[in-house]
Amino acid sequence: MPAFKAHAMQPSTLLDEQARQDFVGALRAHLSGRLMPGAYKVYESRVEPAFRARQGRAPIDQDEIRKPMTQDSFYQFWSAMQRRSQELLWESVIDPTERELSELLRRSARLRAKKIGKSGKDRRRGTLRLNPALEIPRYHRAADIHLQPGGYHTDFTTDDVSAGVIYDKGINLYMGGALGPENNLMGDTLLAYLREKHPERQPKRILDIGCAIGNSTVVWARAFPQARVHGIDVGAPVLRYAHARAVALGVAINFSQQNAEATDFADGSFDLIVSHIVLHETSKSALPRILGECRRLLAPGGLMLHLEIPRGRTVIEKFMHNWESYNNNETFARYMTGIDLQAEAMKGGFPAADVLVNEFIPKLDVAQMNYTEHFFWKILAAHR
Repeated sequence: MPAFKAHAMQPSTLLDEQARQDFVGALRAHLSGRLMPGAYKVYESRVEPAFRARQGRAPIDQDEIRKPMTQDSFYQFWSAMQRRSQELLWESVIDPTERELSELLRRSARLRAKKIGKSGKDRRRGTLRLNPALEIPRYHRAADIHLQPGGYHTDFTTDDVSAGVIYDKGINLYMGGALGPENNLMGDTLLAYLREKHPERQPKRILDIGCAIGNSTVVWARAFPQARVHGIDVGAPVLRYAHARAVALGVAINFSQQNAEATDFADGSFDLIVSHIVLHETSKSALPRILGECRRLLAPGGLMLHLEIPRGRTVIEKFMHNWESYNNNETFARYMTGIDLQAEAMKGGFPAADVLVNEFIPKLDVAQMNYTEHFFWKILAAHR
């Protein structure tokens, strides 16, 4: 597992805390590498044959196998252990965060106020603009996404950053280090797609929607250092953390607390709009509104790129992918399995001819290939 890259906005870990995190990582690797394949064998050896004997045909969708799969004792055992591993994950990163929260808050304030410059020309390392009056969408308030206590938007103290601190380390454990030492795999993947499909593009104004801690936003700011890069999210604590984290990494990004369904940017503000596995965290009504807002914000000739998790190709793959929806508070994700993303973009105002939904496997470094060689991404692209 690639080492997580420490920076000024991450707490130190005591030996016991690190041992606990290591245990969680090893447990999740065992569950996904050794036990989860057994659920596929359950389907192939018991569920599918029994269904075929009763119905005279193979199952046609995941809903037809949900009941027999969830009643199988092996699947129940794996599912219960997987759920508990997710709870243990958050517990293991909350402890050091709570222990050092006072110091992390001080560091955040110092970093967000820090200036750099030459010859007396100071400039802030990016900006942070929060909106306490912003209404948090119901799809964030209804459930703690991924079981992270309080979700991404809850402040537990003044100028809180704990949601971001916890998320940063948590997703590294969640993905077994596959996101890379800075959790940058998704940004790297979408950037690789842009460079492969549109090598001529050199965007000057970039917007990352649903940026959370800015781990993917940083990728775009580094790739296009002359561009003005913005990241928006509805959660104040993850944005405070994102800003301080970007400063700690030496990257200038402008973060603001906004709902991607209706932002305060002017028409045609951006050459490139991106998101990284954000769309499946929204809702049926929000999705076309977000895509419509992207169209409004794109300058003529601009490009929109949304990276999404594929929902599987076979009935059992789709069923297993959607474990997250039923057990890990990915409440909208199961609906994404059958959604026509091109049609959703058209609802948002894009002509059909300007929309492309593509599967993409990036060519990345060896450390990440063990994960990506068996995993493809879905990308929704549209021109203005």
